[in-house]
Amino acid sequence: MSAWQELVTASLIGTERAAVPAGPLPGSPGREGAPADPAALVLDRAALLTAARRGGRRPERAEPLAVAEPDTVPAVGRAARLRLARMLVGEHPDLLAEWLAAVAGRGRRVPAQSLPALLHQARRGSPADSELRRLVAAAGGPRARWLAELNPEWAFVLSYAPAGEDAWRLGDTARRRGYLSALRARDPDAARELVAASWDAAGPDERIMFLRAIARGLSLADEPLLDGALDDRHTWVRKAAADLLAALPGSALAQRMAARAADCLRLSGDTRGTRLLVSPPGGCDAAMRRDGITPVPGSGAAQPTARDHLLLEVIARTPLRTWTDRFGMTPAEILGVPAGSWSPTLFAGWSRAAVSQEDQAWMAALVGWILAGGLPGVASGAEALHQLVRRVDPRPDLLEPDANLLLMTLPAVREAMDVLRFRYQMLKELENDGTG
Repeated sequence: MSAWQELVTASLIGTERAAVPAGPLPGSPGREGAPADPAALVLDRAALLTAARRGGRRPERAEPLAVAEPDTVPAVGRAARLRLARMLVGEHPDLLAEWLAAVAGRGRRVPAQSLPALLHQARRGSPADSELRRLVAAAGGPRARWLAELNPEWAFVLSYAPAGEDAWRLGDTARRRGYLSALRARDPDAARELVAASWDAAGPDERIMFLRAIARGLSLADEPLLDGALDDRHTWVRKAAADLLAALPGSALAQRMAARAADCLRLSGDTRGTRLLVSPPGGCDAAMRRDGITPVPGSGAAQPTARDHLLLEVIARTPLRTWTDRFGMTPAEILGVPAGSWSPTLFAGWSRAAVSQEDQAWMAALVGWILAGGLPGVASGAEALHQLVRRVDPRPDLLEPDANLLLMTLPAVREAMDVLRFRYQMLKELENDGTG
């Protein structure tokens, strides 16, 4: 037993039941000249040993740390560095991924002093959502990889480093995802062929990872693979495939959705003016289920909540040009046509479609419409507005909505305006960024 353990034992069971151990250090006071109280003696000797333990030991030979690879990419300028610092301490942290993508896209990098905090933030995120981690690795450059080799908690960065085929055959999920994402970026056809060859042996979680990896740069060449995934036995795999096909212009699923949607909305004009007549689907058949639409659990198709849900799902998966072509109107003009009590459902469906299809014209029209008071109460459109303002191009005209003091008192509208202004300044700083 060590001297420290003997002292701990004596203090725990009491000096009446255990003898005070001898001086733990050479030259420390023995019985002569020591305190008469055994308890005081234990404390004195514990203090001596504590000081000795903290005093360290003779230094051994230490190998110097490896030097980080030189990074020739210029760091972002002062304004962008300050913006990053604000996000890292909690101001709109959900915009970090957009900021990093803009940094990498403009040939800049994260300043070295910000990397530890940024790596810590990315580590705290869910491994299932790898986009932030991928962007941190891309914008962090060789210094991020160097830090990751020193701290195991940041090892996720290494999975996005350039890797050979061994990363796919022998690597863990993170390295396989990194390899597939890199392959998709440089050779989409090879990535698709690799997924197709690996599909049958993969589990549901890995299949979803495959679909997320090929979502970037989606084209009609990917349609056969995605269409086959609609028949997968796992619900979430089918849903992920359906969402991708719905966002792919010209896909057969998008055309089927357009045909369904044509039966749901039509323009009607009479003496009272033009309005939208809405006829939601009467039920959810097997073909709709295969295309990713599911009824509300535990509700009949005739109930209003189920009818709202089915209409929303169809509208959200329908190509947006369906409406502009069919009605011969701009997105803003379509939104201005009264739809009665169906307006919140249509707004939510069109918003999901605009985000999924990355249609800036529709996103701008939807944001402008609700900020101008187009959806009374806004509450039913708060979540859709939350998503839109984080993806729409923050143009100056959206930052100056019509004066509506009552509307601006609503939390959802105030938050939307704050996000739009923050994103506008964030992107403007990077656009005007120098090399400092």
